Amino acid sequence: MGTTQLETVPEPKYWHLKTVLSEALDQDFAVGEVLPNERELAARFGVARATLRQALEQLELEGRLQRRRGVGTTVAPPRVGVAVASAGQSWPGESADGWEVVDADVTDAALPSAAVLKLLGGAGADQPVHTVRRTRVSHGQAVAAELLYVPAASVPGLSAIDAPAGPARARAVLRELQRLDLDGQDRSVELGSARADDAKELDRLPGAPVLVVTTRYFTAAGTAAVSVATYRADTCRLTFGDSVDVEITHEARVAS
Repeated sequence: MGTTQLETVPEPKYWHLKTVLSEALDQDFAVGEVLPNERELAARFGVARATLRQALEQLELEGRLQRRRGVGTTVAPPRVGVAVASAGQSWPGESADGWEVVDADVTDAALPSAAVLKLLGGAGADQPVHTVRRTRVSHGQAVAAELLYVPAASVPGLSAIDAPAGPARARAVLRELQRLDLDGQDRSVELGSARADDAKELDRLPGAPVLVVTTRYFTAAGTAAVSVATYRADTCRLTFGDSVDVEITHEARVAS
């Protein structure tokens, strides 16, 4: 069989430069370190600035670099694992799960989206719903934002706790959830685009690629809570089971 046309196409200059830059990141730069400006980098590697930009954009898509407002281009920290098929199950807030409480309030059922209300089933249709906001931080930078929806019926003891709106209420809601017997949970992951509020919290531009992880928590009485967590796709990876990791690649994100 003859050589195909694609096999004869030389490797693009920016792709070769990306490999060289990746090796330089491993050897010469630390996590969080700011890279020299484009002019200096182009001179260092003897390439045109247009070629350099293509290589830097590819490294950003692969999660090796981050562009931070007011800072510049920095070396990205290791990706955060997002467990989507783990044998262990626990309530939010248990066992140092890496999330930090931000805020909480309680509203009527109008605040959760129709999709969330559908997941809550009858539990959230006609009663107040506690909304807990949490964030996940890696190397000093927010990599995920979560909204946890908990119908009032799931935490009946909360009314006896003096917890005003804010972080105190959030911790109280989590504490009451952990008093329940967790029967199980299910989780789904989809690729999406950052909404304006998520983008601001995660220091991304609106429309940036994100992973949306939705988790339902069950007790014997039914759905007790629903979590909708938005992860930066450039800094996170999916993990399956105890040992297998699946990177979120540029090709997978574009396909969304």
